[in-house]
Amino acid sequence: MDAPLVGLEDASLADRNVIGGKAAALADLLSAGFRVPTGFVVTEAAIDQEGTIIDAPVLREWAVRTGARLFAVRSSGAAEDLPDASYAGLYATFLNVRADDLAGAVERCFASARTERVQGYRNQRTTVTRRQPMAALVQAMVDADSAGVAFTVNPFTGVDEVVVTAVTGLGEPLVGGETVGEEWAVGAERTERSRSHSPPVLVEGQATAVAALAALVAQRYGSPQDIEWAFQGDTLFLLQARNMTAVPSPTGWNPPGPGLWMRNFRLGEWIPDAMTPLFADWLVPVLERGYLDGMKATIGTVVPFRYASVNGWYFNAAPIPGPRLIARALIQSRGRIVKVLFNALVQVSRNPVRADRAILAALYWQWKDSHLPAYRKLIAALGPGARRADRQGLIATIDRVGLAAGQYLWFLAIVGGSAWKMESRLAKFCREHLGSEFEAELDGGVQILLRGLAGAEPSVPAHAVQSLDWYQPTVGELPPNPTLFSPTRQAELAEQRESAEVTCRRALAVQPKTLAQFDALLRVAQRYAVIREEQARDLTLGWPLLRDCVRRLGELMHADGIIANPDDVFFVIRQQLETTTSLAGEVEKQRTTWKRQTRLSPPLSLGRPPRLIGDLVARMVEDARGQRQIPEGAIVGQPASAGRATGRVRLISSPADFSDFKDGEVLLARATAPAWTPLFSRAAAVVTDGGTLAAHASLVAREYGIPAVVGTVDATRQLKTGQLVTVDGTSGYVFPLA
Repeated sequence: MDAPLVGLEDASLADRNVIGGKAAALADLLSAGFRVPTGFVVTEAAIDQEGTIIDAPVLREWAVRTGARLFAVRSSGAAEDLPDASYAGLYATFLNVRADDLAGAVERCFASARTERVQGYRNQRTTVTRRQPMAALVQAMVDADSAGVAFTVNPFTGVDEVVVTAVTGLGEPLVGGETVGEEWAVGAERTERSRSHSPPVLVEGQATAVAALAALVAQRYGSPQDIEWAFQGDTLFLLQARNMTAVPSPTGWNPPGPGLWMRNFRLGEWIPDAMTPLFADWLVPVLERGYLDGMKATIGTVVPFRYASVNGWYFNAAPIPGPRLIARALIQSRGRIVKVLFNALVQVSRNPVRADRAILAALYWQWKDSHLPAYRKLIAALGPGARRADRQGLIATIDRVGLAAGQYLWFLAIVGGSAWKMESRLAKFCREHLGSEFEAELDGGVQILLRGLAGAEPSVPAHAVQSLDWYQPTVGELPPNPTLFSPTRQAELAEQRESAEVTCRRALAVQPKTLAQFDALLRVAQRYAVIREEQARDLTLGWPLLRDCVRRLGELMHADGIIANPDDVFFVIRQQLETTTSLAGEVEKQRTTWKRQTRLSPPLSLGRPPRLIGDLVARMVEDARGQRQIPEGAIVGQPASAGRATGRVRLISSPADFSDFKDGEVLLARATAPAWTPLFSRAAAVVTDGGTLAAHASLVAREYGIPAVVGTVDATRQLKTGQLVTVDGTSGYVFPLA
């Protein structure tokens, strides 16, 4: 008969099937000299058929013998911590248990093995098909000053570095997903704090000590490890070690070509996640082709904008001008390209009034009077026949609508895209002529001058999207969630704006020439703020039809036995749409790759800007932020909507989470799109990973008069739902408070 209790120091020789994987690993590590808290293992032989400890006094004697005052009780199943089945977090854990209470804690630990979630996990594993024996591991509690986890391979990117996450005190809130901690990345050539915490949890020496401990465990077992650790004073304890499961292949973020590549401009602003295969392989090239068609119709030539998919994420870069490209463009456009691009790209940031008169106003009316009506007419004409079309007919419809949407995008980029450049010029003008103190007096800076404008009120039409990726439903397909932007709020913002205008004009009254310049600049900036919202609203007019056509293609392919489910069509590529053979294996492979890519945290930019051009976005951000220094512990982003607000974070991943959002919370998301507009009326502030000063979150936040910080890169990883933060949209900083 197996011994009911086994000392951890003796357990390295015991049968793993009796003491369980966790105890076996810690016993082995203890015997190898690792600092593991003392303890013992309670095997199933100590439990009767009703799940009750057979001899509770003996259990207490073992506890007293350890010399500890408090204990941790954890499961140790035979099927735990296997290469393909970690069972992490599925069994119950009990901390700070007194010796007199150990029997009850051990009984509850054994009982947790019979829960539905453990059974469900077991049924998903190919190597674990029935209930396996388990034990309970009892160890002396570590009075932790700090604790956490460490992965010997980056679990998000697969990069060969140790990722250490730490919290103050016990590590259970971190392991249980209740909080996020300070994060360190420790590689061969660098050690850096990649996610801050206030106050700091570890110093660099402690982070490298944890990383070294994790590396030694991985070296012993010859595989990537996930460890739990704790510092008590200067003493580092190893609390647990298990194999990492589902380790991703290493992911590099190398620029796909020379120059600066950004994922938040043009199409990228509307694609907040990794792209599904059919969208990336088909609709993106069609939209890009339409964009160039719009350019050619406007200036008589094309200057190809480069774009690429990097690990499934959209990036684009400006053309790199060369003698041959410039000569061809000048000849084909008969010189018109110089006037258009100079005014739209350069003059608009220097003298917006002149750029408007020279070319932008004419382009706006070309869009308003010609392209927008044609886009609407095309959709109305093609829509009724979509459900009756065959595969070829559906493909042709998608190509035509996609090209028209790409042409629309050109007008949005060249006309509506001028709005943020004009705003930046307005901010710089005010700072030069009114002084930086005017921002405090206006209580919202220059952006208050662009709020409450008639015609710029946020709206959510049925064709609004959460992403241009047609895998995601449009607003018309979602449960009703009406916009709550009230006329009263609009009137309040308009009153604030008008008061701010009076303040500025009064300050400039003694300088008539400067006042006239201010009035002209203000009028054009306000007009283009409205134009940007007007154009952005209808970019996705064609998306309900595009989604209908793609889903109909999926239905036809499913009926022909090519894909297992109609929605599998989103996970094929363009050339596979006309195949007659089964794509089941290919679909599953591409879906798995996409799911992994969605978990990545890509940088906002790759590469370096051309030397003569520089980073235009960085300069605009500096203009918006002014000369403010970066405070310690702050999450840094772009100052998108001025003001300051404090509230608790609510992470929103999709419209399915909208109903959880409460008034006064801080909206945290990877990015937002028009479908998210209803949340802004209830939010205290907005924080996003992506986005720019011209992104949807920025523009709508300004209209609602709430602070916004965008372009933080990874705020969704640094912050957690329920965490208290202060959002400073004037400086572009987010301050975690708890």
